[in-house]
Amino acid sequence: MAFKPKSWPRKLRSTEWFGGTSRDHIYHRSWMKNQGLPDDLFDGRPVIGICNTWSQLTPCNGHLRDLAERVKHGIYEAGGFPVEFPVFSAGESTLRPTAMMFRNLASMDVEEAIRGTPLDGVVLMVGCDKTTPSLMMGAASVNLPSIVVTGGPMLNGWFQGERVGSGTHLWKFSEAVKAGDMTQEEFLEAESAMSRSPGTCNTMGTASSMACMAEALGMALSGNAAIPAVDSRRRVMAHLTGRRIVEMVKEDLKPSDVLTREAFENAIRTNGAIGGSTNAVIHLLALAGRVGVDLSLDDWDEFGRNIPTIVNLMPSGKYLMEEFFYAGGLPVVIKRLGESGLLNRDALTVSGKSVWDQVKEARNWNEDVILPVDKALTQEGGIAVVKGNLAPNGAVLKPSAATPSLLKHRGRAVVFEDIDDYKARINDDALDIDETCVMVLKNCGPRGYPGMSEVGNMGLPPKVLKKGITDMVRISDARMSGTAYGTVVLHTSPEAAAGGPLAVVQNGDMIELDVPNRKLHLDIPDAELASRLAAWLPSHEVPPSGYARLFHDHVQGADTGADFDFLAGCRGSDVPKDSH
Repeated sequence: MAFKPKSWPRKLRSTEWFGGTSRDHIYHRSWMKNQGLPDDLFDGRPVIGICNTWSQLTPCNGHLRDLAERVKHGIYEAGGFPVEFPVFSAGESTLRPTAMMFRNLASMDVEEAIRGTPLDGVVLMVGCDKTTPSLMMGAASVNLPSIVVTGGPMLNGWFQGERVGSGTHLWKFSEAVKAGDMTQEEFLEAESAMSRSPGTCNTMGTASSMACMAEALGMALSGNAAIPAVDSRRRVMAHLTGRRIVEMVKEDLKPSDVLTREAFENAIRTNGAIGGSTNAVIHLLALAGRVGVDLSLDDWDEFGRNIPTIVNLMPSGKYLMEEFFYAGGLPVVIKRLGESGLLNRDALTVSGKSVWDQVKEARNWNEDVILPVDKALTQEGGIAVVKGNLAPNGAVLKPSAATPSLLKHRGRAVVFEDIDDYKARINDDALDIDETCVMVLKNCGPRGYPGMSEVGNMGLPPKVLKKGITDMVRISDARMSGTAYGTVVLHTSPEAAAGGPLAVVQNGDMIELDVPNRKLHLDIPDAELASRLAAWLPSHEVPPSGYARLFHDHVQGADTGADFDFLAGCRGSDVPKDSH
């Protein structure tokens, strides 16, 4: 469907700051003019905020200053007044204890910065994993016209004639060193091949997955997700996004118009088709909570089940984002879903057009990168949601990155009480473990870590790796990087630190994983489980103060998006009272 714009011209929100001759209006304008701004920028044209997560401590976003300038060009051309401002930038590779701990903080920063300043619309400049959901969450809570432009992925890495996927090969090479198949010197040499241009991970990791989610949701212009960071067309996309946001303000096209139930269903199916990150589950659940869309883990299983994974990218496949772009990018995938009856074609996008109108002419230029359905990596991709007495509220697994023979498995639990316990024992040849066991990691969920770190893809013990084994069933309440792979059950909920059943698993317990039947079962009598839970006492450390305490006290479970309990819903854009 096409969006029906509101009447224009109309009074803009920014006029409450700039549009008059009172003392307060003069106050606001005069201070802005110390930057060398001419009078006619305050003549009633739309004021567009450029919400920028540029930071040298967030290397994936280190090139966003240049892209922001391109956005400004487009805004000026369309008759808008651009103003750039910084927000909290949660960088996955540098921020401790984990960037996920600060996603909600960043969203609060974004929300309050947008609401409290004289903006009529916002361009969200994102890249690294948590910057995309945090900015969309904050903008959705204010509900001013908003549009996403991502920084784009890095170029392919190459080492010894082999494609090197950022993250994916880090895990692969690390395991190869422990197995004795790669020297430490070779590992260090490969380091320089992993990140050879600006941009986000070049695999279908969380950053690329969330860029695809923004586009599939309709919050970014069609084709945005896959353009490499250093390709000139990335700058063109930023420029066009600047033009478009001015028109969106004139049309009064807001996130609530785009982020509908139908849009989320499209995104879930798209995530399955691209072999997207399990992290997308948490982020889309949280985003849906901000706009009041009823979305659950069961929806992820219903709409993501039996979706063929047709994008042949690491970690599920063999190519990288550069090839995905050359093959036609996400529009080809969305078109394929539409042709298969798996797309809500009328869902609105920020272009003002329907998602189908955006993609119906897309062409696939490489069918080894974007595969035909009958040659899919797996016919049952998507995110599998398993439940049972070990995960009453659910846990997730990515079948396209798992070993098929392990999707139905029963094994003896080898338990690690927390990540420190795992690190202390995993390399010990005396550890009683073999490839038939199930590795269990506790206290790494939202409260337990705190922040829910990406440690769920536990490295296998060297004694197993040396047998040539590369995968085992692993279960935790943690997350894993979207660049990682393996038969890894994640986000087990309720988490151990909240007294979930995971907290009382003991060494030697038998655990059954049955992904086809969506089952995760701790094989002990119900009475024994109830007795253990009744005797359980928390063992994780509760932060005494600061943001860490706020996080611990208010973060919700992974099954609902790990947002803060007081952030659900849209609080709108009403202007706080002027104190001057």
